[in-house]
Amino acid sequence: MRKESPLLRWLRWIVAVAAVLLVGFVIGWFARPTSSHVQGDGTSSQYLRKFLDEMKASNIREHLRKFTRLPHLAGTKQNLVYAEQIREEWLSFGLDSVELVPYDVLLSYPNKSQPNYISIVDQLGNEVFNTSLAEPVPDGYEGVADIIPPYSAFSPKGQPEGELVYVNYGRTEDFVQLKREMGINVTGKIVIVRYGKIFRGNKVKNAMLAGAKGIIMFSDPADYSAVGVQPYPDGWNLPGGGAQRGNVLNLNGAGDPLTPGYPAKEYTYRSNLEDGVGLPKIPVHPIGYHDAMHLLKNMGGRLPPNNWKGALNVSYSIGPGFTDTFRTQKVRMNIHTNNQVTRIYNVIGRIRGAQEPDRYVILGGHRDAWVFGAIDPMSGAAVVHETVRSAGKLLSNGWRPRRTIIFASWDAEEFGLLGSTEWAEDNAKLLQERAVAYINADSAIEGMYTLRVDCTPSLHTLVYDLTKQIASPEEGEEGVSLYDSWHKRDNWTSDRDAPRISKLGSGSDFEAYFIRLGIAAGRARYTKDRKTERYSSYPVYHSVYETFELVERFYDPTFRRLQAVAQVRGGLIFRLADSQLLPLDANEYAGSLRRYVLSIAERAEKHPEEMKMYRVTFDALFSAEENFTIAARDFHVRLQNLNRVRMVNDQLMYLERAFIDPLGLPGRPFYRHLIFAPSSHNKYAGESFPGIYDALFDIESSANQQQAWQEVKRQISIAAFTVHAAAMTLTQPGETKTTVHARILTHL
Repeated sequence: MRKESPLLRWLRWIVAVAAVLLVGFVIGWFARPTSSHVQGDGTSSQYLRKFLDEMKASNIREHLRKFTRLPHLAGTKQNLVYAEQIREEWLSFGLDSVELVPYDVLLSYPNKSQPNYISIVDQLGNEVFNTSLAEPVPDGYEGVADIIPPYSAFSPKGQPEGELVYVNYGRTEDFVQLKREMGINVTGKIVIVRYGKIFRGNKVKNAMLAGAKGIIMFSDPADYSAVGVQPYPDGWNLPGGGAQRGNVLNLNGAGDPLTPGYPAKEYTYRSNLEDGVGLPKIPVHPIGYHDAMHLLKNMGGRLPPNNWKGALNVSYSIGPGFTDTFRTQKVRMNIHTNNQVTRIYNVIGRIRGAQEPDRYVILGGHRDAWVFGAIDPMSGAAVVHETVRSAGKLLSNGWRPRRTIIFASWDAEEFGLLGSTEWAEDNAKLLQERAVAYINADSAIEGMYTLRVDCTPSLHTLVYDLTKQIASPEEGEEGVSLYDSWHKRDNWTSDRDAPRISKLGSGSDFEAYFIRLGIAAGRARYTKDRKTERYSSYPVYHSVYETFELVERFYDPTFRRLQAVAQVRGGLIFRLADSQLLPLDANEYAGSLRRYVLSIAERAEKHPEEMKMYRVTFDALFSAEENFTIAARDFHVRLQNLNRVRMVNDQLMYLERAFIDPLGLPGRPFYRHLIFAPSSHNKYAGESFPGIYDALFDIESSANQQQAWQEVKRQISIAAFTVHAAAMTLTQPGETKTTVHARILTHL
């Protein structure tokens, strides 16, 4: 073989180096954002406008009508029919792929041959009163089959009998007040509570801890009726025969009770039913307020505090048991609900990203409903359907997003967020590596007043920017932006002149993505006036009266409110998927952290003597928050002169992950976000620094004060470490902690 000459070797080396430099230049050039891209490039903005304008109120109306004609409970044939219909229509709209993804999860149904009910029995055991077996069916739906009667999903079977005790909302503080201030012990009793304030599963857990052997729940008009509004069908209030269905699990993010932490596939190991996560141990049943009056009207015992009284024409006496005239009578629960492993189906659709197909933006909402579900969830499902149609229209006109968009129609949300959690578990590794954001698409309307947004702080700026580009749906506000309409109706009451954005709690499908996996998340819907409309949720929540006519006649006759929500949700996924630089704001996170640290410190400082005695200080957490603020400020300064888009996008994408603790919160291993999670006392309410919050909850009543305050100190230290670590993720790669700390000191 002839030896290569030195000149030829040099020429080959120069060509190779030049090729490498050229490739590097090309990559760098196309990765470098122009200033227009940082603000949102012109072409992308034009497509965003077309996308928003393509969403039609009339289409949302038709989607909602189509998907609310029949009951479609998770695990039923009709819910599968709707899943198949959605798959076919999403494909016809132009998505690149759509598939049905099955899981086998534990569900719960009433026994058709043995109905559930509550009875009052005399001393001989004869039933002298029975509650209704079903709700009165609304006009026009009399011949509809498969309307499931009101029940509490996952209630165990049982026929406990005993004295009745009224326990207000069944909150932790209600049971504490009952025992400490009133001297009433509910051990061996059946308790009756009104719905509202906290998640029903927390009520059941509290009753179990207090020793009750059964729990009855009812919707009091004080909590489920608007003043001056008639019951359905003449208005949108709950009729006396209406009752709220719902699951009574305490899953704390576990997903399927038999396969916690792992997807419920055919090959998955399943626990025995008695070892299932979060399953209640006492019978549970919901009733309407007409039936509740019969149980409460003859109650004996002491009168309740004024804030325990609802709007029924009864004394709300606490018991135990009935007045002397009816002293021999007891209450019996007759519960025959069955739990069974059942197949469910998620619908997953995709639009492949053009430049970054390995980065995912997810829009997901559930499809299953307790009956017709016109508000929960189908108002949201109709909005998703129109969003998919509009995205398909853009695809046919030559647009393709920079990143991959995933659309999801989840199943079995009502049974504990099962469909969404199983898919998150199934794809956890990919999602942790690739997911940019998750936008939730549950009920799109729960009131008629203004917009409501709950999201992670990094999305605040994007939400405000987007709502300025969407028209207000309200009559008489032509030419007014949704932002200005929202700002006027729900101004932030703290130190900010901006519309209120709330913290994410739980109770919907974003839970696994945000609280377990640390994916930036948000939700938007139309809501009530929270200052004057004090009722919980909306009056006919989870009842047979959630019909298409309810939405069309009362909540949104023009369907423009639902259109506005579609534009907000759709606009969020568009901007997150198509902006070259991710529109996430670390400075907003820093500002929120500052407020949260101040708030939790003020909560602790209500116990100054104990803090001094046990040497509890928030100095480390304040220091961590200051470090994060400086790191966020420096990060955004560097964005002004940026030539490595992928790198900083990854820093923004992974910022939420930095707040995840793999060990989870105490006793709740699947709740891993240390800045945001529900309180252990109410699944619905989002709390900041939940570990510290729970450690401080009712701390004055702790039997071991030293141990309780040691736990507060431990949680503060974990939070401080986590915030410090999150600040480091925003620094320039290659910097050491020493350099960062030195730079921080110069800022201070």
